[in-house]
Amino acid sequence: MSSKLLAGSIGLALTLAAAGVRADEISELRERLEAQEQRIRILERKLELTEEAAKAAVPNTPIVRASPQQGFRIQSADGANVARLRGVLHFDGRHFPDEITPTTADTWLLRRVRPTFEGTFNNIYDFRFTPDFAGGRTIILDAFVAARLKPWAVVTAGKFKVPVGLERLVSATDLRFIERGFPTSLVPNRDLGLQLGGDLAGGVVNYSLGYFNGVSDGGSSDANTPTADAENDTKGDWAARLFFQPFLNSDNFALRGLGFGLAGTYVDSTGTSTSTLLPGYRTPGQQTFFSYRAATAASGTTPAVNGTIADGERLRWTPQAYYSVGSFSVLGEYVNVSQEVSRLTPAAGLRRAQLDNTAWQVQLAWFATGEDESFRGFTSQSVFDPTQGTWGALELVARYHELDIDDDAFVGGADSFANPASSASKASAWGLGLNWYLTQNYKWSLNYDVTRFEGGAATGDRPDEEALFTRFAVGF
Repeated sequence: MSSKLLAGSIGLALTLAAAGVRADEISELRERLEAQEQRIRILERKLELTEEAAKAAVPNTPIVRASPQQGFRIQSADGANVARLRGVLHFDGRHFPDEITPTTADTWLLRRVRPTFEGTFNNIYDFRFTPDFAGGRTIILDAFVAARLKPWAVVTAGKFKVPVGLERLVSATDLRFIERGFPTSLVPNRDLGLQLGGDLAGGVVNYSLGYFNGVSDGGSSDANTPTADAENDTKGDWAARLFFQPFLNSDNFALRGLGFGLAGTYVDSTGTSTSTLLPGYRTPGQQTFFSYRAATAASGTTPAVNGTIADGERLRWTPQAYYSVGSFSVLGEYVNVSQEVSRLTPAAGLRRAQLDNTAWQVQLAWFATGEDESFRGFTSQSVFDPTQGTWGALELVARYHELDIDDDAFVGGADSFANPASSASKASAWGLGLNWYLTQNYKWSLNYDVTRFEGGAATGDRPDEEALFTRFAVGF
């Protein structure tokens, strides 16, 4: 019995020892597993934090883009905040084969040098700043802020185009002719003011109503005297425009490109001898063919004579329309300016009159290479690349336009408001042109214009003006 008991005790001891070893191993393995699980949880959390940081960084990561239509831009990922850099460069050549234009008018010139910085904040608030360095001077062309509160409620404040002339509202890069037509000579260009406007019925109706400092026909506020970009009289101009595109959203594609409307301005103001508030008018070749009589100083026994000044109401109104279908487009507008004027002379005393000057134009354009015409911009089907056998887009243009001065401006002999011996009573011009779009952003233009006059010479009519223009244009 004793030997059996001893053997059993020894076996039990060995069994317990082996069980103890296994328990230690299991405990160690459990500790290792728990440590590994902890590491896995830490790694999972790190991955979660990395993903959360990446998601949070996406809205703050800027996107840099460049496109022919919108230039260079930086924008937020959601597109709500955008900063754009664009520019326009027009290098022109002018040649006058006629016998009356001074030879100094034959020249090369920088017509436009305009970098533009613009953008949007919070997808609502817009701004634009555009200087112009052409012509050996520096001016602020555009400088405004706008709030697009609703499609029908856009508030704009600063310096920008007054919403009146149809061709005036066409950007310089989209002009079909190198110089704008006579109707643009009668409507305001850029001015400082406050405007409310927007679209109704999905863009079928567009309206604008604004109050501006006021500028003379065809002028901008940077040319105001005695102080540029400031009020040039004691009262500002009211301006309004109503424009319709009744088939804009129609299934009838032949009528989608039709637009027509009416615009105008009103002011009651009085000029002075140093700021007459009256314009001069130029030909397509930018040569002055009409101006009002200016004041003359006393000389010896000759007394001083006052020039003609604006003195009372000025009402501009202009019906306008354009139509495009396929590769063809037509633009037409008529402008009437009714201006009260006065002139004080020793012989006739104070003379007053209401003068009505008018202008109109019809402009045609056709893409010979098949691109679609439109009021603003176009999309080229190819670029100029002889190695690929592509030649860009080719556009042919034609225009007829007139500017007619009220006959009452020349009544009164030496006491008249304008001198018939130097100012023409009417100018009629026709022009032909070719636009070659080598790329979406580069254009070469060639225009030929002939202008005929009624009056404007000591005897008979001022001789015709012939002008040949060319332009090398870059816009982005």
